[in-house]
Amino acid sequence: MVSVTDFGDFGNIDMDRLLHSVDEQLNKSEELQKGMTALVGRGEDEAHLVLVEYAQEGMRTLEIRPKAMRLSAAELSERIRAAFQEATADLQRQAEELMTEMFGASGNPMRLMENPEQALRGVRRAEASYERAFEDVMGELDRIRRDLDL
Repeated sequence: MVSVTDFGDFGNIDMDRLLHSVDEQLNKSEELQKGMTALVGRGEDEAHLVLVEYAQEGMRTLEIRPKAMRLSAAELSERIRAAFQEATADLQRQAEELMTEMFGASGNPMRLMENPEQALRGVRRAEASYERAFEDVMGELDRIRRDLDL
């Protein structure tokens, strides 16, 4: 006869807690997605002649005030580029703040981008753990199959 204890730690999993945790993560992901669509980064040149608004879907607004038309094409182009960079940086900052608010400083997925090598090491450790757990489960299932003469 096979008992729950034959499955090691797997037999002690609190399924309600596990399902609740999965539901929480899904809810956080939905909230994050909604929150991200509401973010708008803003950038403006130092003379306030060019305004750029940048959001998830791309540039929303490029406002060039009439006074800016007196600038040379190169200078106007540089001001637009600078305002665009400021707007994208502002959007990035807001996204990081939202993720930190939702997942905490240590759980913020954006932190993975700061040190990709460290993130990859974590993925490799998780992969090795998964492989060990898979081998353990398959070994237990094989043992159970033999015990039951299947």
